Amino acid sequence: MPRNATNISRRHVLLSLSALGSVAFCASSGQAADDNKAADDKTPTNIQFALDRAVDAIAAPFVLADARGLYRAENLNVTTTVAAGSKEAIARIASGACDMALADLNALIRYRGDSDAATVKAVFVLLNVAPYAIVARKSRGVISLGSLEGKVLGVADRDLAIRLWPALAKRNNIKLAAVKLERISAAVREPMLSAGQVDAVTGFSYLSAVNLRDRGVPADDLAVFRFAEFGSAAYGLALIVNPKFAAARPEAVKAFIRAVTAGTQLAIQDPAKAITDVMTQMENGSRDLELTRLHIAITDNILTDDVRRDGLGGVDAARFEASLNEIAEDFTFKKRPSAADIFDDSFLPGSVGRKMN
Repeated sequence: MPRNATNISRRHVLLSLSALGSVAFCASSGQAADDNKAADDKTPTNIQFALDRAVDAIAAPFVLADARGLYRAENLNVTTTVAAGSKEAIARIASGACDMALADLNALIRYRGDSDAATVKAVFVLLNVAPYAIVARKSRGVISLGSLEGKVLGVADRDLAIRLWPALAKRNNIKLAAVKLERISAAVREPMLSAGQVDAVTGFSYLSAVNLRDRGVPADDLAVFRFAEFGSAAYGLALIVNPKFAAARPEAVKAFIRAVTAGTQLAIQDPAKAITDVMTQMENGSRDLELTRLHIAITDNILTDDVRRDGLGGVDAARFEASLNEIAEDFTFKKRPSAADIFDDSFLPGSVGRKMN
């Protein structure tokens, strides 16, 4: 991922340090270096970038941007680190500890719903459709979304999908009170469902469903209810940027997005080759599982009908408003944001450069 890059292969060390604070990961030396450098256009711009989780298949665009020289071609020196989820990634950007990060767009919307929040914005949407899903066992009697009534739904710590469950249930005439929520650790989410201790779990479709198959649960016993298939308009992971960095280095932000756009296109064109690069940045990963994950994410979340029509990275204003209505079922906005409050499209390449051939 990064070229100085044992920091990702040693991600367990980084994660263990996260309790010391995000500045330990992303001290913004890059900004200071940029401010002090001589007027030499050949000097690379330093960018401190944070993923929202340890490297897996979904990080392929960023892995490829580094491994294939896309950052270098844009005259960028990118240092990549790992945050413990979207909340921490947003906090790093808000504090200025990192310049850019990958985070869940709906988490950013909730953050910006506070009138005192820093004016952090998204500048590129990687997952055009959120991967939120409920994964259930048919053998536990869950054969439809409605059949969750009377069942136990496991919800992991810091789960993002459950935040849109109230809107999904309302839209599909499911009684919330009839579904028992059981709070569980993320580490036991798949094991508990595999053992029949819960009937279904919330999560990401390319994570839990694939993990369960790896645990020996037959594919024909799994029911995967993707929120998008039941009316959810939510977007998923997006690139966010520190507002001061965006103002001071707009061309660097544009260059980073161009590199990630090209990396995303490469991952779509040849997933197997992309996973070869990803595996070099993982410890104890399974190539087959990660390739399956990437195929699912490309099909369901990245290369959607909207993206085929409009290109990678953007948002639709009407759909964004619909996603705000979903969030409002579970969240009270102190200040309801507009699309322009959350997403800045001025850094995106032209639509032609963002489309797949």
